[in-house]
Amino acid sequence: MNKIYSLDKLKSIIAQNPSQWRPLVFTNGCFDLLHVGHIRYLREAKEQGKTLIVGVNGDRSVVQIKPKRPIIPEAQRAELLGALGSVDGVVIFYETTATKVIETLQPDIYVKGGDYNVETLPESPAVFAYGGKIKLVDIEIPTSTTKIINKILDINK
Repeated sequence: MNKIYSLDKLKSIIAQNPSQWRPLVFTNGCFDLLHVGHIRYLREAKEQGKTLIVGVNGDRSVVQIKPKRPIIPEAQRAELLGALGSVDGVVIFYETTATKVIETLQPDIYVKGGDYNVETLPESPAVFAYGGKIKLVDIEIPTSTTKIINKILDINK
């Protein structure tokens, strides 16, 4: 079953049968080099509602956020996320923030890692504008794709 959707298709599917999707949880990120920290974070996000939609930064936006990245192309990152049991849908977006996706889908709960702050999240105003909630979840394993990449580079020195 393909879980990768365009934003318009996902909005339409949710509108057709909201009880199947809501409460809808949304999170987003680059998810370049999927690791156990991502898996546990997504599992925790899913527990906040009925379904979990993951917004994946497209290659163009990753380049703007993280120099010399992504390592894995957007279609492959989306497919990996869609293969996870905790993920009900994946949407690729090309802006540097998920504000447009949030305004379109209006998730009941927007989840980000505990290393973020509600006051400084660029998506916060969009979530609060329609009455959504923001939940920050603790990162159980403090790992990062950047640390993994740096370790690989150090091995090759």
